[in-house]
Order: sequence, then C-alpha cells, then structure tokens
Amino acid sequence: MSIEVISPGLQTSIQDLGRQGHMHLGVAKSGAMDNLSMQLANWLVGNALEHPVFEICLLGPTLRFTQALTIAICGAKFDIYLASEDRKRIAVNTNQSIQVKAGDTLHFTQRLQGARAYLAFAATLDCAPVLNSYSTHFAAQFAGFKGRALQKGDRVILSHCEVRKIKTLPKVLQQHYSGSYLLRCVPSVETEHFSEAQLTQFYSSTYVLRSDSNRMGLRFDAKPLTKLNMQELVSSGLTQGSVQIPPSGLPIISSVDGQTIGGYSRIANVISADHFALGQLVAGDKVNFTLLSQQDAQDIYARQHMALKALSSS
Repeated sequence: MSIEVISPGLQTSIQDLGRQGHMHLGVAKSGAMDNLSMQLANWLVGNALEHPVFEICLLGPTLRFTQALTIAICGAKFDIYLASEDRKRIAVNTNQSIQVKAGDTLHFTQRLQGARAYLAFAATLDCAPVLNSYSTHFAAQFAGFKGRALQKGDRVILSHCEVRKIKTLPKVLQQHYSGSYLLRCVPSVETEHFSEAQLTQFYSSTYVLRSDSNRMGLRFDAKPLTKLNMQELVSSGLTQGSVQIPPSGLPIISSVDGQTIGGYSRIANVISADHFALGQLVAGDKVNFTLLSQQDAQDIYARQHMALKALSSS
C-alpha cells in the first residue's frame, strides 16, 4: 500500500518524538514540533503514541491512498475533505478517526487555526529509522522520507494497513489555537545575568512572532531589552524551549531542530508541558511569558504525562 503525494503542501514531513541522547554529538532532537497533537492522533488510530506521523505545516497536502485504512488528524485546524474515485466529497473533521477507502484522496484546503497538523495512520511506515528515530532531520538530510519534505510524485510505502474502530478525542484534550498565548517558564542557567528591570520587562511584554521563525528557532519582535550584560560565555547545551537573549535584546526560543550549543544568555526556559504550543505559533501570533517555580513546572508535566499514559491504556 502507498500514499501518493499529489501535492506536497508547504512542508509535509515524517516525524515522531525525536531522537534522544545524541545532542552531545551535535545531532538535534528533531521530531514533531507539537508532540502532544502527534500523540493524540496516534491514539485515535490505535497506535503507540510515539508512532511516526506526517507533520503538515501551514499549507496542507493532497494525498491519495491506495488501500483502505484508518487515519486521524490532530493539531492545526484546516478545511479538509475526502474525495472518492467517483468524485464524491466528504468533509473531514479533526480530533476523530476516519475510514479511508482505496482510491480516496485527502485534500487539505484553507488553514483556520494553528500552524501544524498531524496525520496518523493505522499502518507501519516502510522507512528505516536513523539513531532510533524516524524523524526527518532537514539539516543533515537523513531519516523520514529521503531526509527531506515530501514532494509531488512521492510514494510513501505503508504495510500492515488496518481498518480500526472509530474514536473521538475527549473534548478536554481538544486544542484551540487563539493566536494569543501565555507561555509558562522557569528560570534558566543565566537568569541571574539579567537585572530586575530587565526581568520585569521580559515578563510584562507582549511579543509577536516573526516570519523568519522556523523549526530551528522562534524569533519575536517587541521593545528590546537594553543595557544587556553581554559577557562572553562558554558555549553550552541548548534544549527545546531555551529562551536566549542575543545582542538585539529580542528573545529567540530554541526549537526541535535548533543548534545543540549556544553562547547567548538564557533568560528563561519554556516548561516542557508547553512545548506543544510552540509548534502551533504562526507569524503575527502574540506571546506573553509568566514565571513558575521548578516544582510547579514538574507537577504540570507530571499531570500531562499521566493523562497521556491513561489515554494510551484506554
């Protein structure tokens, strides 16, 4: 069975939860930018939560299926429909599983909310993992489908395709993307390099996502921080959610394909439980930051982890 790419969209790629334990070798984690939506889509089709999926960014693809199976879409909201071989159209809803017949074509049209949707399928992806992950590493050009985004004419091979029972995601887990977000943070390694006035400005400002943001880093505009203490730092490890302040005084949040080390002072870290929201930001979205304790951040993450664990066993 295969998925035929009629139109690839802006950047449709194969992603999973990313590769762990290789950043000391200079290999970024990669993986789904919104790992929460990725896992929820997998639950809807009866997969393990870490199963590889298609990540669909901003402009969606058109895909043709050559065999019946169950699929599901979570994350960003698009107008989506299925067209059968006799050209009948059926509207497709996100946050529920969908039965696809051989010959059906899935069309993503207008994007309504968010940045990235995740398409899961009840099947096995016929691709080889690299460093224990199927995630596409764009810079190094490995894993996923030939180390790149899908292109027109590609055929992604699937095996063990199954038609499984229909599920709907509980409403409490369905996400809404408003374009205005409050990102929760904890102090970072160099927080003490910033004055009280600078910290107050950072946590009271509204930042706007810039159009030059990508899977490496999210860049923001606002009134810049001034009188920065730009002392030389020994480059050290960067993780997803690290908020660096470069000489411009405007924050950059490191993302899944970001550099593994950096030398700018980190004013904060976005908590792990909010990383999924970073994957749904689009240019022009507004962001505010709020400070939490380490204990609060750990408790929030533990609750999110337990909710996913409970879901996966249901």
